[in-house]
Amino acid sequence: MYRGFSTEKATMEDKVRSLIDNLRGQCLKRGVGGIRELSVVFRRMDVDFSKRLCYQEFEEGVKAYELIMTNEDIDLLFNTFDTNKNRQIDFLELVAKLRPPMCQARKNVVNQSFDRLDANQNGILELEDLKIVYSSNARKHPKYMSGEWTEEQVLRNFLDSIDTPGNPDGKVTREEFLNYYAGVSATVDDDSYFDLMMRACYGLPNKGEKTK
Repeated sequence: MYRGFSTEKATMEDKVRSLIDNLRGQCLKRGVGGIRELSVVFRRMDVDFSKRLCYQEFEEGVKAYELIMTNEDIDLLFNTFDTNKNRQIDFLELVAKLRPPMCQARKNVVNQSFDRLDANQNGILELEDLKIVYSSNARKHPKYMSGEWTEEQVLRNFLDSIDTPGNPDGKVTREEFLNYYAGVSATVDDDSYFDLMMRACYGLPNKGEKTK
């Protein structure tokens, strides 16, 4: 009896894992920001700003984003994330589950990059942070060099590209930064190349070098 229950539970967990993998794949087909865009759809469904979704809101979000899911799949996913069985789920937790997995080495270099940009160390990237640590990069932007954009416009564009799409507020949290680069990571097969890319982009010392 106990073994049968365990087998049934394992089978259900496998099905949920497969379903999440499938949804992640559908999102990533839309580009590195696909999962972030899904979070925007869910936010629009969250009409009371509770950061939680009832079943109807969740179902409407799935359909609005045109994800291919059967009603059975929607029920299964919702019930899985409805941990306290109050017919509501935390959509931030769901989006975090959909985020492409990164090995610890990749997470480390992404977090180091965030810390490099977070000049005032308050856990949020804002324009003032970038003016301190990223202004030299902004001056190399083609639109700055052509005179089309100011330095501030370049920096704001950088923030908006990582911020929640469709709802940029000029502030990027560590979670949003990780979400963005998880999408980028999914397009880069080689761990060493990803590490090198991040270090070059954000001026991090190469492995083995000491920070000046």
